[in-house]
Amino acid sequence: METEIVKVDKLNPDRNIIERAGRIIRNGGLVAFPTETVYGLGGNGLDDSAADKIFAAKGRPQDNPLILHISSMEELFPLIEFVPPNAEKLMKKFWPGPLTLIFKRSKKISDKITGGLSTVAIRMPNHPVASMLIKESAVPIAAPSANTSGRPSPTEAKHVIEDLSGKIDMIIDGGSTEIGVESTVLDISGEIPTILRPGGITWEDLTTVFPRVDYDQSIIKDNENIVPKSPGQKYKHYAPKAEMIVFTGRTEDIVSKINEYKNMYIAQGKNVGIMATSETEEKYSGKVITVGSRNKKSTIAKNLFKALRDFDNIKVDIILAEGVDTEGIGRAIMNRMKKACGGRIERV
Repeated sequence: METEIVKVDKLNPDRNIIERAGRIIRNGGLVAFPTETVYGLGGNGLDDSAADKIFAAKGRPQDNPLILHISSMEELFPLIEFVPPNAEKLMKKFWPGPLTLIFKRSKKISDKITGGLSTVAIRMPNHPVASMLIKESAVPIAAPSANTSGRPSPTEAKHVIEDLSGKIDMIIDGGSTEIGVESTVLDISGEIPTILRPGGITWEDLTTVFPRVDYDQSIIKDNENIVPKSPGQKYKHYAPKAEMIVFTGRTEDIVSKINEYKNMYIAQGKNVGIMATSETEEKYSGKVITVGSRNKKSTIAKNLFKALRDFDNIKVDIILAEGVDTEGIGRAIMNRMKKACGGRIERV
C-alpha cells in the first residue's frame, strides 16, 4: 500500500484534504491524524473490518480496547446506554480535552472495539484537525496511538511515518502535539471515580470535581493477568529499542547514580544514553538528551516519547533516565516511563 502524506496548518486545515481523509474513514480505510495528546490512527468505529485493519497495522492485541473519538455531544448519545450524572460534570469541565470516559456501550458498538467488554471508552479531542476530521467522517473514529504496538507513541508525523508508512492510507502532518502523553482514562461506573490510565488531565484536576478519585490497581502494581478496561493497562508500551533503567529519589542522588552506572556500562563496551532534565544536563557528558524541566513537568510530558525515539536514532545500547515526582502530570510521565523500561526502576 502507498501511504499518502499530507501537511496541513493545524489551526486552519485545508478542507479539501480533510474531506478526502473523511471519505477514506467512511470507506473503511485508515488515516493517522494529530490530536492534542499524540497522533491517532483513525478508522470507522462502527466498522469491524476497519477495527481489524487498525489491529493489523499496529500489531496490537485484540483484547486491548480502542477509544472512540467524537466531535460533539450529539454524537455521544447513540453510542452509549445512558449518561451518568458524574459524567455530565466531567464533560462540562474537561470536554473537549484529554479525558476519556468509560460508558455502558449501546448495541451499535461491537466487541471488536471494546475487547469484549460491556463498556466503551469515548473522548472528544481538543484539536482543530481531529475535530474537523471526525465531523467530516460522520462516524465515531476509533483511534489508538498511531505507532507500532509497544513502541513510543508518536508526537510528530515523522514518528508515524517511521512505524506505519505503507500500512495505512493517509498520514496528516499537523506538526508536533502539545501534551505529548495520551488522554487520562476515567472509569465512572462505580461509586468512586477511578483512573485507569493517567494522562493529560491529572488526579489534581479531577479532585476539583469529586472529593475522592482513586487509581486502578494496574497503575499501582504490575499484573499481566488483568482484563484491560483501557488501552495501556496490560502490555508493555512505549518501549525504545535499547534497554532502559529509570532512577528515582533526590535529584543529586539520581545524578550520582546515573554517572556511576554510565561509567560501569562504558567499561563494558556499551553505548550509553542519558535522559536528563534541564536542571541537571550539565552534570553529565556523552550522549545526553534533555527532555524538559523538573520545574515544569508538562515540558517533560511533551518531549518524553520524542526523546525515546531520538535515542533509537543515535543507536544507544542502554538508556539511563531520570525519574520525576508523581505530583500532577508526573504520575502520567512515570506511568509511561515504567512501561517503557519494563518496570526496571531503581530508587536511590
